[in-house]
Amino acid sequence: MFGSLRVRNYRYYAAGQVVSLTGTWMQRAAQDWLVLELSGGSPGALGVAVALQFLPTLLLTLWAGTAADRFDKRRLLVATQTALGACGLLLGLLDVSGSAQLWQVYALCFVLGCFAAVDAPVRQSFVVEMVGPAQLTNAVALNSMTFNLARIVGPAIAGLLITAIGTGWVFIANGISSAAVVGGLLLMNVARLHRSEPVPKERGQVRAGLRYVLGRPDLVAVMVLVFCVSTFGMNFESTFAVIARNVFDRDADGYGLLITMLAVGTLSGATLAARRSRRSGSRLRLMVLGAGAFGLLEAVGSLMPSYWSFAVMLVPVGVAVMTFTTSANSTVQLAVEPSMRGRVMGLYMLLFLGGKPVGGLASGWLAEVLGPRSPLLLGGLASLVAAVACGVLLRRRRSGVADPGRLG
Repeated sequence: MFGSLRVRNYRYYAAGQVVSLTGTWMQRAAQDWLVLELSGGSPGALGVAVALQFLPTLLLTLWAGTAADRFDKRRLLVATQTALGACGLLLGLLDVSGSAQLWQVYALCFVLGCFAAVDAPVRQSFVVEMVGPAQLTNAVALNSMTFNLARIVGPAIAGLLITAIGTGWVFIANGISSAAVVGGLLLMNVARLHRSEPVPKERGQVRAGLRYVLGRPDLVAVMVLVFCVSTFGMNFESTFAVIARNVFDRDADGYGLLITMLAVGTLSGATLAARRSRRSGSRLRLMVLGAGAFGLLEAVGSLMPSYWSFAVMLVPVGVAVMTFTTSANSTVQLAVEPSMRGRVMGLYMLLFLGGKPVGGLASGWLAEVLGPRSPLLLGGLASLVAAVACGVLLRRRRSGVADPGRLG
């Protein structure tokens, strides 16, 4: 279950990630709450902040994937993580000084999004360099466990700190926490990394990556489903803030608890994925089933009548969404050639995160027009429909041929 932790370089990375990601989730909760405070509780304003933070993904992620194939991934990550920490410190200083305005938060959301858009495909494609192909599925699952452990601890701490001392110090704490992951990257033994040969600079490298994916029906199916679920279904943070405040009349700690309950489910799902990582089986089938279960559970959860019934329902929602995301990620990484991994993961992250501006704006608009529950209900139904359609198409294509999701 923890096989990847035998690799020293990965241990350094994972330890730094635990600290840094906890700070990241603290900042996300505090940022949403600060936007609501500055805007007078407007769901639309929160949707704009989410859109601005993820808009750079549309512009930079494919380029970042090409850079990951051409340059030293570890050095790129040191630069991006340092910049992300600086964004947190600046927002914290503005907030603590009492001079933070909504437009400043919007601007920093966009700047942070630029660095995050570069960081994501580089970080995803760096995992296999730390542990090698044999441990990749396990490492992806452990990354998800780390991410969701931070997702449990971070918002819970943030909710308490926001109530006690305000949002500004939460941002400063996140800025400082980035030093942990930078330190882990600098301590790595470079000679033990499983590096592939850098791809030389050529014209049309991004187009070559797109052609590679379009020539693989199994990858196309993963990419389309990932886009649909992440854009329309995974709108948790902005939606939860509105539901906690405007439906159940809860403060920041109530919002933090909702994120924590979802994270309990996603951590459980990641743990199950780590236990399954050594087993053979169809990752594509597991991906489709996970997406369908997530959509159904999210739609049902949106109808829960009380705060606590809604919170409890988030646990199975988290298990389902993590089953989907871990199987999709490992399917893509294990299916591609090493020389294409950065570009393919750039496209993967573009589709995974690039729809967030659309999803954020749509969630804010739906919450304003149809009520705070509507983004979860309609997003869940959209995810369910996408999973059913993807499953039908894959079943028809696989008729009489080997399962393309059975990789290794």
